Amino acid sequence: QVRLVESGGGLVQAGGSLRLSCAASGTVFSRHDMNWYRQAPGMQRELVATITSGGNTNYADSVKGRFTISRENAKNTVYLQMNSLKPEDTAVYHCNTPDNGLQVWGQGTLVTVSS
Repeated sequence: QVRLVESGGGLVQAGGSLRLSCAASGTVFSRHDMNWYRQAPGMQRELVATITSGGNTNYADSVKGRFTISRENAKNTVYLQMNSLKPEDTAVYHCNTPDNGLQVWGQGTLVTVSS
């Protein structure tokens, strides 16, 4: 059974940086496309960034040029480096991967950006 555990969230001032991590277990991590989503209070969940098993990346327009997704297969971990953070980046950030037709989610990590 695939399990995802996020870490690295916290409180940061606008313009600051954070790096989120998502550790996977129970699967061959290198075969998975991995996603970062976020959900702000009262808002719909938003796909922030994707990295494929082959290392190709894609970003939401709202984070392009500021966020970088990467993976370290030897550590079964995907990262989200977030720079130049804005108050509107405040949200719970979730790691996600499809597995055998199901969507697997981590518990999320809260990022709060103060103005």
